[in-house]
Amino acid sequence: MTGINYGKVRKYFAGLVKGLGDESGMGVVEVVLIIIVLVSLVILFKSKITALVNTLLSKMTSTAKQI
Repeated sequence: MTGINYGKVRKYFAGLVKGLGDESGMGVVEVVLIIIVLVSLVILFKSKITALVNTLLSKMTSTAKQI
């Protein structure tokens, strides 16, 4: 029969409880979610964004030629 090392068990659960209260990794998760949302929006509205950028660049070019 193997005895249970209660000291190790106590340290394990103390570390587990301490780890559950630690929120330092939440920033990484939030940044990843924001990036996923932004990439999704760019994919969904790619044609509209491209048209808008092309229009803005052509207006800037024509205005620059007038100067």
